[in-house]
Formats: sequence, C-alpha cells, structure tokens
Amino acid sequence: MKASLRSRQEPRRVSNGVIIAAMLLSLCVLSIVKARYCSTPFGKPDDQLQEQMNSSIRMETDHPAATVEEEQEDEEDVEEAPATAAKASTTSAAAAVVSGAGKKSPKPKSKSKPKKQTCYMTSKRSERCEAAGDIRVEGNASLIHINPLSKSWKTKPYARYHDPVAMAHVREFTLKPFSSSSSPPPPACTKNHSVPGFLFSNGGFSGNLYHDYTDVLIPLFLTTRSFRGEVRFLLSGLKPWWVTKFTPLFRQLTNYDVLDVDNDGEIHCFPRIVVGSTFHKDMGVDPSKSPGGVSVVDFKRTLRAAFDLPRASASRAGARGDGKPRLLIISRKSSRRFLNEKEMAAAGAAMGFQVRIAEPDQHTDMATFARLVNSADVMVGVHGAGLTNMVFLPAGAVLVQVVPFGGLEWLTRVTFKEPAADMEVRYMDYNVQLEESSLLDQYPRSHQVLADPYAVHKQGWDALKTAYLDKQNVRLDLDRFRATLRDALALLPPAAAPLPA
Repeated sequence: MKASLRSRQEPRRVSNGVIIAAMLLSLCVLSIVKARYCSTPFGKPDDQLQEQMNSSIRMETDHPAATVEEEQEDEEDVEEAPATAAKASTTSAAAAVVSGAGKKSPKPKSKSKPKKQTCYMTSKRSERCEAAGDIRVEGNASLIHINPLSKSWKTKPYARYHDPVAMAHVREFTLKPFSSSSSPPPPACTKNHSVPGFLFSNGGFSGNLYHDYTDVLIPLFLTTRSFRGEVRFLLSGLKPWWVTKFTPLFRQLTNYDVLDVDNDGEIHCFPRIVVGSTFHKDMGVDPSKSPGGVSVVDFKRTLRAAFDLPRASASRAGARGDGKPRLLIISRKSSRRFLNEKEMAAAGAAMGFQVRIAEPDQHTDMATFARLVNSADVMVGVHGAGLTNMVFLPAGAVLVQVVPFGGLEWLTRVTFKEPAADMEVRYMDYNVQLEESSLLDQYPRSHQVLADPYAVHKQGWDALKTAYLDKQNVRLDLDRFRATLRDALALLPPAAAPLPA
C-alpha cells in the first residue's frame, strides 16, 4: 500500500521540482535582463547619461522668435524621451521572458528610406532629398514642383530630426510631382539656373554658435563641397545678420549669392535640386562615410581660407617665434563666469604667456574673432558655446575646457572633448572642485546639490541645468591653474610646422 502511494506521489514531486526549477531559471533570466537594461540610472552616470546624450544634446536656445541677443543663450539641453523609450523596451523584454514564449520580438522598421528614393534619412538627425529634371521652386509657398517625381514628399531641411523642439521652428517644404498633362499646370519659370540648387534652413537653434556649426555649417560643407562652387544656396529662415556672419564660408562653397527662398516671389528653375544636409556626428565628419574621405580637418582648412587665417600649427615658441605662446581666456558675462579672471591672466603672464581675454557674442565680427583664436596656442574657457571657436585653433593647439562642478563630464565630453581630437586640437579637462564653485556660497555642504549631484540629475534636465549651469560661477585655484598651464605647455609642439606653399 505504502509502495503504491509513493509511486503515485513520485510524479507529483518530479513535476513540482520542474516547476520550481523553471521559476528559478526565470528569476535568473529576469535578473540578467534587469542588470542589463534596468540598472540604476546614476549608478554608472557616464554610461547612462551618455545614452541620453547620444539621443539629443543641444546648447539651449530661447524661442527662435526671441531677440537676437536672446538667441545667443548657450546652455545645453538633453531630451528625456529616449530614457522613456528605453524603459518601454525593457518592459517589453521582461514581458517576453515571463511569457516563456521564446519568440524573438519583431525588429522595429528602419525609418531610413532606400537611396533610390527621392527622400531618405542619412542619419536619425537628417533627411536628404535629391531630384533631377524639370524643377521649379516656389519658395514663398514652400513648394518644389518636380518632373519626374513618383509621389509627394514633405521634408524639413535642418539636421536635427531627433529634436522636436528644434524642428518645430523649421519650415516644411513639399516636393510635388507634375507632368505635361498636370491640371492645373505648375507655375512658369521666372528665373532659370544652369547649376543645381541646394535648399537648407537656419531655423531651429541657429544663432547659437554651437548649433550653427553642429546642425548647419558642418553638414552644409559635407553635402555641398563636391559641387566645387557650382551650386546655388536657397536658405529658409534667413536671418540677414546670420548670413553676413558666415558669408566668407559660403563664398568657399558657392559662387553665387544666397537666396532668401521664403520671401522670394520668383519661380526658380533648376536642372537638379538637393534639399537637406547629410549629418554624421556632433561637430564632426566621419571620413569613412565621406566622398573622398573628407574629414573635419578639411572643414577647418576651408575655414582658414574663408577667414584668411595665417597659422596652420601652434607652437611653444608662439606665433612670432619669440618663445611667448599665446593664452586666450574665453570670458562670459552670464552664468559660469570666471570670478578671478584678472588673477588667472596675471598667472599666465608670469609663466611667459602672452594673455588675451575675449568674449564672443552676437555682435562680434566673426573674421576678427577667428583671427584672434587662430593666434592662440592655448585656449581656456568654461563649458559653453564659446568653446565652439576651437574650429579656428591651429593644429596642435591646446583646448582647456573648465568643467563646472556637478558631475557634468558626460556633457563636456561629447560637446567638445571628443570633437577636439578629430580637429587636431590637444584637449585637457579642468574639473572644478567644490571649493572653486560659487555653489558653496549658496548651499550648506550637506545640501543635495553639493553632496549628491547625481540625485539632482535624477530629477531631470531642468533641475540639473538650474543647479549647475544657470547658477554657478567659478573661482579657479591659481596653483591648480598654473599646473594646468604647465601641462598645456608640455603638450604644445616645440616649433610650428611651416605654412604650405
């Protein structure tokens, strides 16, 4: 009897064991998924914030309708949407494990269109449209009539598609098909051009120097360099002061005046049209994806020619070869100011530098400031759009980015540290210590802003920006600053390379 009972209970025990084993296995799998996808966001701040940065980084700008001075605000911003998307993806993955279905989740469809089509995404940030034939641009109606064209397309010619805040202020254009039998027919040409047209926008965050280069000028160079000047620029959202500022660069890329496409009453006809630029990365170009292996160094050469910059290389001997390298301190009037700027200049002068202090703004003549930066061997500044002027530094020069207190290394790395290497600029961080920050005067040492910056990060971008970018100034420790300058001197080439013939 007992033997019979044991024989009937044995399958149940085996079944229970299988269930328990399956549950333990599921828990292990869930733990792995959680460790991989759901780790504490600021346990490893660099990794997590880097993901957020890659999805959207911007030097924060006021509403494009604001005044010119307001357009120059230069704080960075990061969208939180990617983090939400990552959370949703994690939830889906965990649900799939719990269900035990063992099926692979369907891969999301790529937003990129095949290159054989008229419009296609060149990256998550940029869409480019190309067509040839009978092309009639009716700019004030935001229409481009094209024959032949299979279907209508709508596009915004600004390289920041991942950022809805920027794209909300970029005018949309419609590529509209027509044929000889179209009714009503397209408008007749009033201006005929024998060269291709290239349409782009300086809406979005243009007017902020960082975005001028990241979103517009570097993609513009990458997309139009191959035309060798035989291309007509059609600019949407044209700001006259902005065009004037960068006219020397435009003259390197086009042999023709820039057209205000939004407000031009003509019907411009072209044999070919390109709408929108190709984007590779922030402040940079990927030579492996560029025709002829073009790089950001080629872009810098173009800038040197545009602004007639004499120095190709920095030197420990300085621009004049007199053994006095030049130190340029980028000043700021608003937040993140140097509170002991004069003392810093005196320290640099005592070490043998020729020292200049300058603050670029909307009213600064671009050519004049470009020559000042090109004369520098070492440039120092607190994180902000003014550091974008590193595009004018000679090769081998040293950029010292002063990183405000608050765990902002992830932000400063992507905006300027990584691009500097591609631009042949030596790079150094100067990380502000708490004792060097004005935040110590605003909060007790036990306050979360000082004691736990990553807890502030968890509260979102607005909290981070307010605490560490908007309300912080710095007073550099002069001993640390002198040590930094000594290291910068050691990085400089002993002598400048000769200028090309």
